[in-house]
Amino acid sequence: VQLQASGGGLVQAGGSLRLACAASGRPFYNYNMGWFRQAPGKEREFVASLRWSGGDPTYADSVKGRFTVSRDDDRNTMYLHMSSLKPEDTGAYYCASPLVGRSVAVNYPWGQGTLVTVSQ
Repeated sequence: VQLQASGGGLVQAGGSLRLACAASGRPFYNYNMGWFRQAPGKEREFVASLRWSGGDPTYADSVKGRFTVSRDDDRNTMYLHMSSLKPEDTGAYYCASPLVGRSVAVNYPWGQGTLVTVSQ
């Protein structure tokens, strides 16, 4: 599957953004999927995930209560609704599928990502 993240931009602290991850090549809904981010000078980290079978999403502690992950199977798209954004949320955001727990397989072919910048 090929994944394309979009929707990033510049937003003031306290603002909101919605990221989208469009999948092509195969249906999304049979696989676990998730969002990751990488701040400048830091390692990529887990943000949120959805199980293919449904159930409650999983979130990193740093985004709980502020971010919501969802999917639209008809559009083969996953979303990340981000609110109450903080400067520390700044980074490149990537989507991935399938997942291995809160991570991905070694040498996972990451896509380009979408940049989110949160100003003071």
